[in-house]
Amino acid sequence: RQLLANKQCRDCDLSGAGLVMADLSNANLRGANLRGANLSRANLSGADLSNTNLSGAGLFGANLSGAKLNGATLVGTDLRSTYLVNAEMTGVNLNGANLQGALGIPSQIAKPEEFYAWGVA
Repeated sequence: RQLLANKQCRDCDLSGAGLVMADLSNANLRGANLRGANLSRANLSGADLSNTNLSGAGLFGANLSGAKLNGATLVGTDLRSTYLVNAEMTGVNLNGANLQGALGIPSQIAKPEEFYAWGVA
């Protein structure tokens, strides 16, 4: 409730939370634990998700444009059909993440071979 009311939840535990279609634009979630949370179709544009644990989280169709994801853990995260234009993703761990259909994937997050493999898939 705190997060939805004032968009501030720095270093909080939201593991497994159901935040489908939530408006979290410009929210401060820096360092939060969102492991296994469902953020499908959520608006996270401009949100600060730096150093956040998003392992196994569902972000299908989420708007992450301009979001700060530096140092975030996205292991096994569902990023299908997400909107990532202008997202900051330096030092992000994307092992096992599903980026199928994602738009605006920053070029620094993967090697050319990985982009090729995603394109083939």
